[in-house]
Amino acid sequence: MTGLLLERAVGAVVGSAVGDALGAPFEFGPEGAFTARFPHPGGGGEMCGGGGWDPGEATDDTQMAVLVGESLLECGGLDLPDVFRRFQRWAAAEPKDIGLQTEAVLGSGDPWDTAAALHFQTNQRAAGNGALMRAATSAVHFAGRGRDATMDAARRLAALTHGDRAAWEGTAVFHELLRVALTGGDPLAAVPGTLTAVHPGHRERYAVVLAPDWHPGLATEFNGAVWPCLGSAVWAVRTTSSYEDAVRAAVDLGGDTDTVAAVTGGLAGAVYGAGAIPERWTGPLHVPLPGFGKRVLRAAGLSELACRLTGTG
Repeated sequence: MTGLLLERAVGAVVGSAVGDALGAPFEFGPEGAFTARFPHPGGGGEMCGGGGWDPGEATDDTQMAVLVGESLLECGGLDLPDVFRRFQRWAAAEPKDIGLQTEAVLGSGDPWDTAAALHFQTNQRAAGNGALMRAATSAVHFAGRGRDATMDAARRLAALTHGDRAAWEGTAVFHELLRVALTGGDPLAAVPGTLTAVHPGHRERYAVVLAPDWHPGLATEFNGAVWPCLGSAVWAVRTTSSYEDAVRAAVDLGGDTDTVAAVTGGLAGAVYGAGAIPERWTGPLHVPLPGFGKRVLRAAGLSELACRLTGTG
């Protein structure tokens, strides 16, 4: 079981990063752009770069996920002020991409435990997918502690930058579905049970987008919002039968392609394992870490991080 757990944990962390890098050049593009350019699965060349991104370069989604993971390891658990300081250091280094919501909170000068809430009070807009996008590492770390602990940690991490509880609940659902997948269960079958642990005020919204008959064409908001983003990722996994096909489907949706594919890649990577991720995608993968010297993590470094996060590496 330990070997399978590690295979799935590495699949989740590396799979999320691969989805991020694969989707980045297509961000805010139209539906179907990926398939139009790469019509044949397995054809190669998909880590094409573009839109300011080098081939295989991961975005803020994975950069922030790495910062969360390294904080969990170096602090011996969840140290929210430390995570917030790492985020601030990264944001101050002017990364290529940073969400508007996240940037506003991290640059506000307010304390770590009030910055997101104060921003939400003023703007009433904080239900983006910027906390969901970075959740693969924390989901792996807390998976061994059961549903309640992993969902609680997800909410607390999301609340660092997002004051709207919708973002907390979506991140918590992702944590739980990934936990089920890591233990060899079926995350799709776990959706109804997971919904019972969602805050009552947000349960119906997530029940709609996670329903078996929902598809992204039914979304009422842009997939940069947390619930259609999560719903799209679950749909991509539900309607395909491999890691590659799931991530291709996610990128092909258009819109916020890097994040939808990062969330999809994390879940699909946990379901199918690291061995299912094509080497032609992991080979060029790299994760710069602005604000932390000239550090760049590649697939091997992400794999090591994933193993350490399980407590067995």
